[in-house]
Amino acid sequence: MASPATTQTVRPLDTLRFDTSGPPQITSVIADHLRLLGARTDRPVQGDASTGTATTAGGTTLVGGGFDPAHATATWADPRSGLADEATVQAATGIMAVHGRRDGSPRGLAVDYAATATGVLAVQGLLAALVGQARGGAARAVTTSADRAGLLAVSQYLAAAGADEGEAAELAAGGPPFTSADGVLFELETLDPGAWAAFWKALEAPAEALRAGWRPFQFRYATACAPFPAALHLTARSHTWERIRRAAAAYGTEVCALHPLAERAAERAAERGAEHDGAAPWSLSRSATGRLTARSARLPDAAPSGGPLAGLTVLEAGRRIQAPLAAHLLGRLGADVIRIEPPGGDPLRGMPPACSGISARWLALNRGKRAVEIDIKQEADRRRLRELAAGADVFLHNWAPGKAAELGLDSGDLARVNPALVYAYTSGWADRIEHAPMGTDFMVQARTGVGEAVRPEGEAPAPSLMTLLDVLGGLLGAEAVLAGLLLRERTGHGVRVDSSLLGAADTLTAPALRRAARGENPRRPAGFRLPRPTADGWLAPADADAGAVAAHDLGDLSTAEALARLHEHGLTATAVTTELSDLHHDPRFTGSISRDAHGAPAVPDPWSFV
Repeated sequence: MASPATTQTVRPLDTLRFDTSGPPQITSVIADHLRLLGARTDRPVQGDASTGTATTAGGTTLVGGGFDPAHATATWADPRSGLADEATVQAATGIMAVHGRRDGSPRGLAVDYAATATGVLAVQGLLAALVGQARGGAARAVTTSADRAGLLAVSQYLAAAGADEGEAAELAAGGPPFTSADGVLFELETLDPGAWAAFWKALEAPAEALRAGWRPFQFRYATACAPFPAALHLTARSHTWERIRRAAAAYGTEVCALHPLAERAAERAAERGAEHDGAAPWSLSRSATGRLTARSARLPDAAPSGGPLAGLTVLEAGRRIQAPLAAHLLGRLGADVIRIEPPGGDPLRGMPPACSGISARWLALNRGKRAVEIDIKQEADRRRLRELAAGADVFLHNWAPGKAAELGLDSGDLARVNPALVYAYTSGWADRIEHAPMGTDFMVQARTGVGEAVRPEGEAPAPSLMTLLDVLGGLLGAEAVLAGLLLRERTGHGVRVDSSLLGAADTLTAPALRRAARGENPRRPAGFRLPRPTADGWLAPADADAGAVAAHDLGDLSTAEALARLHEHGLTATAVTTELSDLHHDPRFTGSISRDAHGAPAVPDPWSFV
């Protein structure tokens, strides 16, 4: 919750106007976020985001507020790549491969994940350009694309695929959700192996099964699959949901039944009538006392090549994905990022597989950052952190709810040492859901209907084991920080920004929630975005051509032959990437993927500025 010193709600794009056109799945996100940030438009967004009918080119221009016009171009991909929509981008970038690991074959997400990420990245680019302008920079235009967004989304999995060693856990089909005897689909979460064992023992699972199940459960966030022993699923099916809930409560685990999209749509309607704006994936509140100093107000001598945030300092105290990714993006925009790590360093540096002795996944989120070891349990080290915050522009963390206040490191505490600080908190639930379970990716997916949205009609709901919300939550966290920085530049006051995995879930499922609110079926039709097998692999048709492609018998043809036949009939499709390590040599991404100083695969920056 915001401290009493930061309760004045404001919007950084007040007095600005925008026009936007282009692929509707992308531009609808851009338009929604620009409106929520205060900008206005006189023109409707072109096309219907639910059908995908629109031009493939276009852009977004922001004008007003004393700024030079800022322009963002957001496309699917380079036209020469053959990637023309959400389905083909998911197929080529490896999203289908990672999402499909649970099922043992590539599968498309029934939500527009790459388009949603691209829309957020475009808004980030516009905000960053305006922040840069306010500080004397030259950036006026930014370009991003859905294929770059897709590569960013799989960057951790790509890094692991190119590591010096293999995965620490088996990559094989399987995973939650579990099903109770009375038919309730549910997710299970715990970070404690003792709690895991006690829960399954209470349900009388075979001892060998609960031991064998812990490792795939523990690594499911990293591998996007969890090949549990069948005995665990059989155990769950032998107990009622009430019995399972009691066992979880007794032994320190958490369970969450998969909630339908219609329920979340009703909650959203109620939130819009509440005190806060239920539509926004983040909140911003201005400090009543802070003033921006000359030190950070302008940097006229910043090198243009340093990015629009060159000269700004971000302190990041984050773990796992959400906050580290947000800070990583701010670093790619030019900020100097300093990670606050516990004594001995972040233990996830050693998480296998490794490149030159450092976790490949950790590098995907943290390369290029400086690190300072601080024991936040010790008052002397907390003073050191406050001293660092006094000279920083942003403090970003994803600690457990209430921890910052307990440590004396909440927004009000740090405002006393740096009144112009942008204080950013990336959480699970943003304190908006009563009796919410643990705020982790898969639990938020379960509680918000994402498990239903990512699967088409006729399939049982199942949250994706790809970390959809952690990644999108990181993107939204960076967007919120950029909005806070722009607000600080425009008002001279410090700002608190809050973002969440809940906001990421609602952003991702927004089209489905709108369908549910209208009383329509929120799910996509049966077979939606299901790749087609060929003699040597898989191909994915563009959404608009899927029906026509289904009329062709392609199973005996190679992928190249099948694509040639479809092309002869004027149909668009692309090969599905099944091995992420192949992306290095994929002509659809020529020159895009490099290796860092440790030899770990590195995806390109998602934006280009001019």
